[in-house]
Amino acid sequence: MLSKFLSLAIPAALALAPAMARAECYGLNILDLMPQAERKEVTAAADAVPYASGNYWTASKDGMQITIIGTYHLDDPRHVVAQAYFAPIIAQANTLLVEAGPDEKKALEAQMAKDPSLLTITEGPTLLESLPPETWADLSVAMSARGIPPFMTAKFRPWYVTVMLAMPPCMLEQMATEPKGLDGLLIDAALAADVPVRALEPFDTIFTIFGGLTPQEEIEMIEQSLTMEDVIADFSVTLADTYFDGDNRLMWELMRYQSYKIPGMSREKADADLARMEDLLMIRRNRAWIPVIDAAAADGPVVVGFGALHLSGSDGVLNLLAQDGWAVAPLVVP
Repeated sequence: MLSKFLSLAIPAALALAPAMARAECYGLNILDLMPQAERKEVTAAADAVPYASGNYWTASKDGMQITIIGTYHLDDPRHVVAQAYFAPIIAQANTLLVEAGPDEKKALEAQMAKDPSLLTITEGPTLLESLPPETWADLSVAMSARGIPPFMTAKFRPWYVTVMLAMPPCMLEQMATEPKGLDGLLIDAALAADVPVRALEPFDTIFTIFGGLTPQEEIEMIEQSLTMEDVIADFSVTLADTYFDGDNRLMWELMRYQSYKIPGMSREKADADLARMEDLLMIRRNRAWIPVIDAAAADGPVVVGFGALHLSGSDGVLNLLAQDGWAVAPLVVP
């Protein structure tokens, strides 16, 4: 959902030279470069949670059937395998459920056009005025590399800035062309087969998520994001690699481990911050999705596609479905 939102909101005109953008897209897999002991620690933490690996699943209960697809929201040629496998399954389904479908996209576009305060600060201090001078200086450099001049950055909402910092400059250029990712490919398959596409959540969920953050939490999110600026391309590559390896929880635990290394950050504080973000970004939404999935499955076979990070954990969708009486099993895609 975050990346889909960005594809609607990021300015289309970016000031980066194409050659520079291509160069910045290259990164290294952080896990491959880690000392063996550190990688084992990260892997053990990931494996300790339920359903830590596997992107594709089925669930059945009382004759009802669900096909579950953990998605990667950005374009990648490796999606072709899942696209070919799931298109016939979607064609036989009663419904495709996704985080946000075509109707939600239109509603989101209309709401942003109507209310600029959703993305920008229209009242009160700007980021230039509210951030510590050192943080503002670093943010100005990072956002300028993404084609966003300081005078515009100052007016953006902190959460929006944080989401943009989570992607290397070249990826923002890709986002401006509105990538489909696997979610979009699933939607295309459903529309081609005349299968209804429904949303798991309201179109304005993105604003509800970040609206619960305190001003201090918003500043801390920006500061912590800036500490990763030098390796953000590596994180992007690692995220894609872990997804296509089926290690959906591994990236989350890598982020936790890297947070431990932030100067002045204790493990207790890092764990608390990550737990807060997991609750806002995933757990609350996961719980709200279960009744929606149950209701759709009662009307016939349903395919559900959502970000792969929502699969794992005690409060992940798979474990919540299991607790709801569904028999959950991995689905092997050739």
